[in-house]
Amino acid sequence: MEKNDKTSKAPDPVQADSKMREIAIPDQPDAIELGTGPLPGAKNQEAWYSQYGSRFARNVTAATITPFLPDPAIASGAAAVVAPGGGFFSLSMENEGWDVARALSKHGVAAFVLKYRLNQTPEDIPGFERAMTEMFTATASRPPRPEPEEMKEQLTAQLEDSSAAFALIRSRAAEWNIDPERIGMVGFSAGAALTIATALFAETAKPAFLGDIYGPLTLKAVPKNAPPLFVALAADDPFFANSGYELIDNWRAAGMPVEFHLYEQGGHGFGMYPKTTTSTGWFNAFVNWLTMHGMVITKK
Repeated sequence: MEKNDKTSKAPDPVQADSKMREIAIPDQPDAIELGTGPLPGAKNQEAWYSQYGSRFARNVTAATITPFLPDPAIASGAAAVVAPGGGFFSLSMENEGWDVARALSKHGVAAFVLKYRLNQTPEDIPGFERAMTEMFTATASRPPRPEPEEMKEQLTAQLEDSSAAFALIRSRAAEWNIDPERIGMVGFSAGAALTIATALFAETAKPAFLGDIYGPLTLKAVPKNAPPLFVALAADDPFFANSGYELIDNWRAAGMPVEFHLYEQGGHGFGMYPKTTTSTGWFNAFVNWLTMHGMVITKK
């Protein structure tokens, strides 16, 4: 399991160097392959880069999960699949993956970073930068509003990966001191879209709770027997702050529990970066919410 307890201190992405730099694929000795197979039709192989003082993966063709297990003395038995974002073109493995998982494990929640398969992008960094710029420009000008069936089709590979993650965790629940009925999922941006899609379409996953962190909120569908939902978004998010809150409204209309935090500032992708905006409070709010739902053990 993950033994490095050093929390990354990445700078504010607004102030940090935004230049992409190719880096070697880091060692991931605790990563477990999910067995969903190679990405169909993939030609470019997995590569990594650094940006904003953090590390990202792209062209992921084989899915894995990396466990971050809590000290048994504080383990609550709850677990979370952590899905980083990146527009399904990349994965923010550090800021929205490992750092989140380490923080959750310190509160007694077993966390599993999901490195899911991605859409193919150009092999060279300049070509990849252009593809990312085009994708984010298009998203900002016209936020996606996919119909449920369209979303299910678009995320076929990623839904296979998230389903496999839940299945693997449940198969080793006894070994990892996890209650198989208390496994939830938290995602960021594209990972948040995958989180909601997992609840909607992955019939065997059945997440016990959902965390949607600056993801799209325009989905109209609500899963049957929907679990508690936590949402965090900044009001100055350039992608999803001005396209409505149908997901939250429909969750409430269905009588399902939902908590929504709209922060004045924070932009998009704040994750675990130390920023001066109140959006940095999302994680403590999330832990308090998990505690309210019995997923974190409080000290007596």
